[in-house]
Amino acid sequence: MSSAELYIVRKPLTMELPKRLGKGITWERDGKRCTFGNYVILHFVAIVLASSLTCGCGHVGQALHAGALFREASNFFNEGKFEASLRTYEQIIEKYPAAGDRVLFEMGIVYSYPGNEQKDYQKALAHFQRLVREYPESPYRKDSEMMVFQIENVITKDRTIAAQHAQIETLQQKVSALERRNESLAREAEGKEKEILALQREVFMLRKEPVDRILIEKKERRMTLFSKGRAVKTYSIALGGDPDGPKERQGDNKTPEGVYIIESRNRDSHYHLSLRISYPNEQDKKRAKERGVSPGGDIMIHGLKNGFSWVGDFHSRIDWTKGCIAVTDEEIEEIDALVPDGTIVEIRP
Repeated sequence: MSSAELYIVRKPLTMELPKRLGKGITWERDGKRCTFGNYVILHFVAIVLASSLTCGCGHVGQALHAGALFREASNFFNEGKFEASLRTYEQIIEKYPAAGDRVLFEMGIVYSYPGNEQKDYQKALAHFQRLVREYPESPYRKDSEMMVFQIENVITKDRTIAAQHAQIETLQQKVSALERRNESLAREAEGKEKEILALQREVFMLRKEPVDRILIEKKERRMTLFSKGRAVKTYSIALGGDPDGPKERQGDNKTPEGVYIIESRNRDSHYHLSLRISYPNEQDKKRAKERGVSPGGDIMIHGLKNGFSWVGDFHSRIDWTKGCIAVTDEEIEEIDALVPDGTIVEIRP
């Protein structure tokens, strides 16, 4: 069914005239109630055809002798035999040319009838236009002009809708192709990323030179391992809950700033593994003494709290430690294997 369907209501011999219900038209057909709404409804055709179909005679003198053929054409129409109905009308116009205006009008109705699966708006339009052109005095002229206007509107709308549907379908195909390509690229990128990470770990773990310096940059939340002046691995880190500024006293949840060393490690830590940093150094102790406070201690580079390894990389999105430097469990295992005691740790603001 066309999206801009032209609905024509024709009164057959056994059909009641349709009634308007709301925005549509409803009538009984084959024991079922049919309703059409939100379409162009040409209900005047029922009025035009009512008398002609029930009486079986035309307004033109010659048409009086064509009554039987008109009734036959109408019966074919009511039975849904539209091609037979059209053939009968063609016989009428050959035998009774004076009834040609009525024949052209009713053939136009058959061609534009919505129940006709082979309806053809172009043929309907041609019949109505011919009637207007060849029978200027016909009583069907006014209705035919209206039909021409309505059908041309429907044809224009159908073409517009068809073009829009074609454009939408083309765009949908392009979007689907892009989505498939993006999915393919995402899978490929994920596989490459895993491959790169695996190679990095393999190369990293095979290095013979131990790490001799650790640089922690608090502002960037970044920790870098160095060997003989070359950066060999970088990690995203989480800091103390109040990370701005150096640690000044016990319980301030700040990560220290300064130069320290890895002085020991604990492989039975509450945080998977941990490497102890030599905080407080002499400068930290002096500053705390001047303020009359305890400098605190137990500053570590450690993994996640036991039982929370599933958090993974997400932990680095917030600062959650009490002043320590945190990485994932997998990362602390790498660091533990490569960083010997005595390694220099520089913590920058």
